[in-house]
Amino acid sequence: MFAVQLSFSDDPARLDHRPAHRERLAELAADGRLLAAGPWSDESGALLVFLADDRAEVDAIIAADPYYAAPGVEVAGVHEWNPVTRHRALADL
Repeated sequence: MFAVQLSFSDDPARLDHRPAHRERLAELAADGRLLAAGPWSDESGALLVFLADDRAEVDAIIAADPYYAAPGVEVAGVHEWNPVTRHRALADL
């Protein structure tokens, strides 16, 4: 499991890429590769949690979506995450 943290600037150009990005996220969720994604409530960034075998898979997902390189978007961190407690809905992950 990998957590990707995004940071957003005030550049509104990123919004041009958001509809296609959200469609891509829906595809990844349907494929079982995205657990959750969404912006912080203050729109300063976002958190995405991917179910991936390794960092290379996450890097490929990021590289395939122009949103991550759009003006106003910065990938602030990609971290392998090993939750020690989780809701029963996530028990098999």
